[in-house]
Amino acid sequence: MTKRYSFVPPGGGDNYDWTADHTFVKVSANDTGGMYTLMEDNLKPGFELGLHLHKYHSETFYILSGPIDFYVDGDWMTAEAGTCLHIPPGVPHACSLAEGVTGARMLMIYQPSGFDQYLAELATLNEADFADQAKMADLNEQYDIINIGDVPSR
Repeated sequence: MTKRYSFVPPGGGDNYDWTADHTFVKVSANDTGGMYTLMEDNLKPGFELGLHLHKYHSETFYILSGPIDFYVDGDWMTAEAGTCLHIPPGVPHACSLAEGVTGARMLMIYQPSGFDQYLAELATLNEADFADQAKMADLNEQYDIINIGDVPSR
């Protein structure tokens, strides 16, 4: 009989270990029928996520340890542990580790799901694929990621 629930222990779940972060998928699109994805993101030194938005997806961040600097719709804010930040569709945002911080952790809810599938596809790419601007633009469009630019100046 198939389980009607999922149980993911610490350090468990599909994970993607990149240069500047290590993301664990705790609740996948398959677990929720596409309603949302829940991930644990462990940020490493040098982490930056450039300015972007989503037309159809919202993101909610719950900071487990930080601080993490967020730029949202023209405002800069520093999110300490215990902070919850919800960003609806259409709102430009970016984030980076706060100055002098060597690591941080946050939970991220992406609704509806899809970001876990985006990460799975990214994990299959090679350097030439990442350098192929047309390929990356198609992938970003498929997963509702509209890149606007670098992290804005503070």
